[in-house]
Amino acid sequence: MIKRLEQVKSDFAKALKALQDAAAEANSDLEIDGMIQRFEFTYELAWKSIRLYLEIEGIVVKTPRESFKEAYRLGLIKTEEEGLRLIDDRNLSVHLYDSKLSRTVAERIRLEHVQTFQKILDGLENRVK
Repeated sequence: MIKRLEQVKSDFAKALKALQDAAAEANSDLEIDGMIQRFEFTYELAWKSIRLYLEIEGIVVKTPRESFKEAYRLGLIKTEEEGLRLIDDRNLSVHLYDSKLSRTVAERIRLEHVQTFQKILDGLENRVK
């Protein structure tokens, strides 16, 4: 189980790096669409990493919402709202057809979500040594 967590956590770290690069560079609609896609990949790997860590700790969660609530409880993120905003923007990103709304989500990714993902990754790395 720890080996599986290490693999998913490694994939999460790579996805986060790609998201950070995109967040720093994206300006055009096409680049922003790519950044949002990278956000979606990073989101999936973040909650799955949390789920695997929790499973090792004897806590069973089945959904991203449960995972992020437990991440808050364990101190991986500072507020429960951080996790809920990730979920909201992930759900919104699947149905983005409006350029203005895409840019709004992109700004939240740049200003909030990249940092939240980094806190989760750092917390997991500190706990799984």
